[in-house]
Amino acid sequence: MYTKFFDLSAKPFDLLPNPQFLYLSKGHRKALSYLQYGVQERAGFSLLTGEVGSGKTTILRDIINKISGEMSLAMVFNTQVDGHQLIALINDDFGLKTEGKDKVQLINELNDFLLGENAAGRQAIIIIDEAQNLSEEALEEIRLLSNLEADSFKLVQIILVGQPELKQIIARPSLRQLRQRISISCHLNPLNREEIEEYILHRLGTVGKRDCVTFEEGVFDGIFKFSGGIPRLINLICDFLMLSAFVEETRNVDRDMVQDAINELSFEDTQLDETEERGGAAAGKSVSPARRIFTGSSLDDRVARIEENYAKISAARAENEAIIERLSSQGSIIEYLINQQQKQYIKIEDQLKRISSQVERLRQAVLTDNRRVADPDIIKLESVVCKDNG
Repeated sequence: MYTKFFDLSAKPFDLLPNPQFLYLSKGHRKALSYLQYGVQERAGFSLLTGEVGSGKTTILRDIINKISGEMSLAMVFNTQVDGHQLIALINDDFGLKTEGKDKVQLINELNDFLLGENAAGRQAIIIIDEAQNLSEEALEEIRLLSNLEADSFKLVQIILVGQPELKQIIARPSLRQLRQRISISCHLNPLNREEIEEYILHRLGTVGKRDCVTFEEGVFDGIFKFSGGIPRLINLICDFLMLSAFVEETRNVDRDMVQDAINELSFEDTQLDETEERGGAAAGKSVSPARRIFTGSSLDDRVARIEENYAKISAARAENEAIIERLSSQGSIIEYLINQQQKQYIKIEDQLKRISSQVERLRQAVLTDNRRVADPDIIKLESVVCKDNG
């Protein structure tokens, strides 16, 4: 709705994990490099963790887009499954038939498939997202898959992706063997204050111009304090701010807009407590912006609540846009009818002018004929002319 107003080719703060918008902060660049290295060197197990909305899926999609045709890929997103179901999901994504087969058959067929891919010169990769939801049984099945290897490299690369608690799960003594197999491990931290500013400008520049909107002093600080550096929350509030600026027909975003957006998205007044900040500074401690926003609930719960409220706001916005579109359509129809009536009026007016002109000519002709009848000299002259022509 606001893209045309800001001369943008698309929404810059969409929530979809689009690698087109991938911003490589120091942490994201490191994670991407590590994972690419693990795939290229056939390192076996790789682990990527990060908070909800930190950009894990966007990095994964970027890696997938760069995978060449010499690679086979299986991606698992549904991890609320047992070991048997997990193997079935992997086989199905590789294109293997799974119906009516027990776990032993599934594993044997998967092993045969991986051997065949290696013989054909193709590298097999398994990516498991939301891996923190896997049971220990399922994680153990994944570990056993890594036993299939050639003389100098693994036949399958496995990337486990999950929230920070995945590290705690893998640290359990019962999963010691799995932990020892992980050769690449990286964690995505939230963006810092400077990275947030660059992140926002990067996304604007990707679909238009970085300076299509002006952020007044204190705006980036407010966004940082609201989001805690989580990209998904940055997108949520920035999308809200762009819409607010559009509604007010301005290209400037100020602190009042940020505060309004925070109150709308957070269910509560989240203004900073300056007393808390001064107290922390006096004690030699820094107060985490993320802690100010997320105190009293887990980050997962907080993000979920904010996203739920954002969905409600988006639904209301979509409904309003639909009404506006219908009114606009009706307005277009009315404008069309008016234009048609105007054209018809002009046409009738031209016809009236032509008729009036003809009437005037006829009137002049009648007057001429009347003068001819009334004037004896004209009649005499006409007789002479007629004789001469005879």
